[in-house]
Amino acid sequence: MATAAAGALGLLWGWLWSERFWLPQNVSWADLEGPGNGYGYPRARHILSVFPLAAGVFSVRLLFERFIAKPSALHIGIQDSCPYQVQPNAILEKVFISITKYPDEKRLEGLSKQLDWDVRKIQCWFRHRRNQDKPPTLTKFCESMWRFTFYLCIFCYGIRFLWSSPWFWDTRQCWHSYPYQPLTSGLYYYYIMELAFYWSLMFSQFTDIKRKDFLIMFVHHLATIALITFSYINNMVRVGTLVMCLHDASDFLLEAAKLANYAKYQRLCDTLFVVFSAVFVVTRLGIYPFWILNTTLFESWEMIGPYPSWWLFNGLLLILQVLHVIWSYLIARIAFKALIRGKVSKDDRSDVESSSEEEDVTTSTKSSCGSSSSNGANRVNGHMGGSYWAEE
Repeated sequence: MATAAAGALGLLWGWLWSERFWLPQNVSWADLEGPGNGYGYPRARHILSVFPLAAGVFSVRLLFERFIAKPSALHIGIQDSCPYQVQPNAILEKVFISITKYPDEKRLEGLSKQLDWDVRKIQCWFRHRRNQDKPPTLTKFCESMWRFTFYLCIFCYGIRFLWSSPWFWDTRQCWHSYPYQPLTSGLYYYYIMELAFYWSLMFSQFTDIKRKDFLIMFVHHLATIALITFSYINNMVRVGTLVMCLHDASDFLLEAAKLANYAKYQRLCDTLFVVFSAVFVVTRLGIYPFWILNTTLFESWEMIGPYPSWWLFNGLLLILQVLHVIWSYLIARIAFKALIRGKVSKDDRSDVESSSEEEDVTTSTKSSCGSSSSNGANRVNGHMGGSYWAEE
């Protein structure tokens, strides 16, 4: 039994690392064992160094949020306080916890008769009770400031690195002598740092603010990690750096817009979001298809020809382009509303249902919550502009 299991495991392992899948014709893993120059050639075992590095990135983030982001938030007036606390009510609390957080009209009417409260007052209680479980703005500001700092730094590093790389100016250089392309130290650090950051997001996914799209973001991070790892193993790292840098170009702008929103700098928030929208559309609908897809589909076909992992890689990049179109449409719609109304529309993923509603009712004697104003670009789809290799 053990022998059979070991044999099956060996077959599975052999299939997983099949040279016929990963590499072009007449190329074997042994051919890539040579030293080359710099760090040699990319190897799957290099990926193991990502895990301690990801833990280090996560630790740096905790220190950054505590000693840099939080003091910065307090300095600009973001309060370290919880949302408005609702008036304790055992009946409503039992309904909220055991039955529903969003009571329908029939249940509201029943509760109104039972408590002798106005329906609007009960709606207000549930709204504030939901918001009471939401994280404070300070926490969201610290998260966004960390992401903004990383995205900006890694984008600047990527531009600086690619500026001196020949494939940045001539994409055909991505395929010259492929797959015998040595791994330089700068390229290795760029790739491993990006991968470590996304692994750190996988760790922090379970401790960060829980949002409606938790599962979608979890899958997104998995897809991102898989694609970066995939391109590293089969040494498509040159074109991989172009894809990463292109996607990083808009990420820090989105985080900057969120920071402005949390700080209640509405005009700055709207301006940054419109700039982000323009950069996103230009990079994802212009540069990506005419620069990236052109080289991965046509130039690589001409110079190295197709093989199984080539088809998979390009298939994933084409799916990514479809998602670019979808997200560009959604972003453009929000940006258009920002220009027309003078305020960025609230995103469906927003964590706090209404910023004004929390201020409208400060005592339980109020019977109406008042109308809601926009909460700005609170999350504007966390990676609607911030996807790297894959989108939600």
